[in-house]
Amino acid sequence: MQSICVFCGSNPGARLLFQEAAVAMGGAIAQRGMTLVYGGGKAGLMGHLADAALAAGAEVIGVIPEFLVAKEISHDNLTQLHIVESMHERKTKMATLADGFLALPGGYGTLEEFCEVLTWANLGLHQKPCGLLNVDQYYDPLLAMFDRAMQENLVRVRMRSLVLTAETPDALLHEMETYQPQLVNQWLHRDSQI
Repeated sequence: MQSICVFCGSNPGARLLFQEAAVAMGGAIAQRGMTLVYGGGKAGLMGHLADAALAAGAEVIGVIPEFLVAKEISHDNLTQLHIVESMHERKTKMATLADGFLALPGGYGTLEEFCEVLTWANLGLHQKPCGLLNVDQYYDPLLAMFDRAMQENLVRVRMRSLVLTAETPDALLHEMETYQPQLVNQWLHRDSQI
């Protein structure tokens, strides 16, 4: 894995713990010699992540739509900054540039971006790892929802394993680096729960 896309909040969050996790993730990505791909902002958790990765020597590529340049305060010290027309173009560009995807704590945008690339993996549109950094159990409710969907046979058991989780950046990056893609066509066995 040479590059990783990180989704996270443009707000700093209520607790210092989230900011510390963003800084730790930026450093861990740099330590592995990976390129960081992210939303291009310098505010909130995005800014902490990018600044930490840059300070540790990583290449950092930002992708931000033109209408958010002022609102999210685009980062002006990145290795590359792509200014695109729309949110759809932003997500497509980040997906093209990245070998894997992970989410730090965030709000609606972070959840939407992560669930979209997870859906693409579920549909077989890519075989890249998708992970959640579960800082202080932030993502426990979402993981419980995924488990409920699996129990209700709305998500196949094998597809539930598409979501990698860990509580520390190093542990999550290790999970992603050793990930074995799901090669199952979920529509071959319509009555199967596996």
